[in-house]
Amino acid sequence: MDSKKIKTILDIGETIAVEFKRCGNGIESDVYETVCSFLNRFGGDIFLGVLDDGTVLGVPEKAAPDMIKNFISCISNPALFTPTVYLSPEIIQYEKKTIIHIHVLPGAEVYSYKKVIYDRVDDADVKVTSTAQIAQMYIRKQEIFTEHKVYPYVEKTDLRFDMLPKLRVMAQNQSNVQGHPWNSMTDDELLKSARLYTLDRVTGKHGFNLAAVMLLGKDDVILDIAPAYVTDALLRRINVDRYDDREIVQTNLIESYELLMEFARKHLPDKFFMEDDQRKSLRNIITREMIANTLIHREYTSPYQAKFVIEKDRMYVENANRASQDAVITPDNMEPFPKNPIIAAFFRNIGYADQLGSGVRNLFKYSKYYSGKDPEFIEGDIFRIIVPLDADYSFDFGQVEPGHDAGSPGYADIEGKSGESTGKVREKYGKSTGKVREKLNTSQKKIIGYVEKNGMITNKEAQKLLNIKESRALKILKELTNLELLKKEGKSKGTYYVLQNKGE
Repeated sequence: MDSKKIKTILDIGETIAVEFKRCGNGIESDVYETVCSFLNRFGGDIFLGVLDDGTVLGVPEKAAPDMIKNFISCISNPALFTPTVYLSPEIIQYEKKTIIHIHVLPGAEVYSYKKVIYDRVDDADVKVTSTAQIAQMYIRKQEIFTEHKVYPYVEKTDLRFDMLPKLRVMAQNQSNVQGHPWNSMTDDELLKSARLYTLDRVTGKHGFNLAAVMLLGKDDVILDIAPAYVTDALLRRINVDRYDDREIVQTNLIESYELLMEFARKHLPDKFFMEDDQRKSLRNIITREMIANTLIHREYTSPYQAKFVIEKDRMYVENANRASQDAVITPDNMEPFPKNPIIAAFFRNIGYADQLGSGVRNLFKYSKYYSGKDPEFIEGDIFRIIVPLDADYSFDFGQVEPGHDAGSPGYADIEGKSGESTGKVREKYGKSTGKVREKLNTSQKKIIGYVEKNGMITNKEAQKLLNIKESRALKILKELTNLELLKKEGKSKGTYYVLQNKGE
């Protein structure tokens, strides 16, 4: 490791993957506790001879080789470390001082030091004593897909077979082929095809697995198998200590998705925008990705209660997770890692989700249109997606002017919040052109201002003025024409727009 990289690490300080130890009188037991926690988490780097604040004191140069020998002897002693481990520390000279660097890779098993299991939480080494926490560590280490677990005593009567006709229709609507394969299958064949009825290769038992129970199980059966399963939907805008509205969702994942989407529709503004020539609901796109993610990628064996919370300035989902790293995820560093591939595939078949990794890209793209800000993806034992909210933000041009609601006439469409026609809008705001112009959004006002200054405007000029695509510019010009503010002149490529009533 070169001096430049060491300086960067020292400047950043201790993290979940970096630990400094003074070691003035030799290697103490807390060094081995950190080794154990790094092995049990995602690995890391230990620097001996460095204070907690990053100040380099160094270790005695002559004593460093013996310190390494004692360290290797300790970690290879089965009476201290279980299982034993081999690491290769290196002696580094940094600013004329000697430090020892120990790089620890994540272990393939759950490790203990002096019969105590340690885990890494932020920049601390924490003793793990809870049976549930230890079980989660084994699941994470062994990369077990808990959705595969077979329950041989779950029978057909425990599942909602009445939902299958609806699911077949949904799958067909999402299919690009003339007939979705589910349509030609019996119910039993469909469940086997979707891998909801499988063979446990460890026990040799056939039966419905956890994925089948979570997707199609009756409510009482779900609570028998996953008693902690719940998604708590909360609205916290006024009463932030408790809630303004609440929905406790404890049913199968298909109906849970629908209930949570309805909760979002009830409490979030629907900001429409035009993408190419298609009108889309930003609210539906964003909440679909958030809700699908929290239902698909959850660790259902964990007692942690999942949440979907809407606040004034943000909304977020959080759920138990079988983490592959501790990190903030962006489209640049995203490495898709399936948590429940059977459930994910079922959701993709019925159109509730897309391919793995698309949710991150979609949320980063559409959150910008919805609030002007980027979302956050935080990967850990608890997975969180945080999407900023701004009721006054308009994608047209930043903030909506004071007094103009994001859903008022002119916001991305001339229709009002209740879907009024342009004629009704004009009637509502009076026949006076001045009164109608007061209700225009920022982009429409810019068009009118340009025409007043230059006498006319073409579609290309509108595109350049607003930095938008041709179809969007054409739509805004049509809106202003329908409001009788502009008049269309010329034909085909020679089309331009002038003020309809120059005298007003």
